[in-house]
Amino acid sequence: MKLLRPSLAHVSDYAAALRKGWSPDNLRPEAAQEQIISFEENAASFVAKLDDPTARGGPVTLPDGSKVPRLPSIRRWIWDDEFCGHIGLRWMPGTEELPPTCSGHIGYAVVPWRQGEGLASAALVAILPEAKAVGLAYVDITTSPDNPASVRVIEKAGGKLVRTYFAEKALGGHETMQFRISLIPQAAS
Repeated sequence: MKLLRPSLAHVSDYAAALRKGWSPDNLRPEAAQEQIISFEENAASFVAKLDDPTARGGPVTLPDGSKVPRLPSIRRWIWDDEFCGHIGLRWMPGTEELPPTCSGHIGYAVVPWRQGEGLASAALVAILPEAKAVGLAYVDITTSPDNPASVRVIEKAGGKLVRTYFAEKALGGHETMQFRISLIPQAAS
């Protein structure tokens, strides 16, 4: 498994996954169709907007349809002989804090036909150095208590449960588990 920066060389594989019904946004399945339209209009522009470390891409649409300012972010494609999913990192420069409308620093999604192979776990571990490189001391990752596979992925990467809470209404208002992965080595006790 390797993480690839989105590129025109592999965009047709990404589009094929979208056309097969995979969505890069587990809270907004309609995002797949929106991305297909964007890709068909201008593939080069579509790819350029996927990796946005300066937050120039315009607002983000939340599950309730509201829009919020985009955070700096990077997206990487999970690749293992083919497109297998994506993982993204978002942050606010100079702090680990995130706005209440952002559920965590890292989000990921693996295509259904490649789930259960350890790809999400490998991708999560592989993106942590990039989180440290942008100045984060830790990352927060959220998941639903109804998603034990995601809980295992986060725990395998060193995630510790911080809290369980109900997400903002704009994010669906559902029960959410927040995990934290420290990026700074912990002193032995």
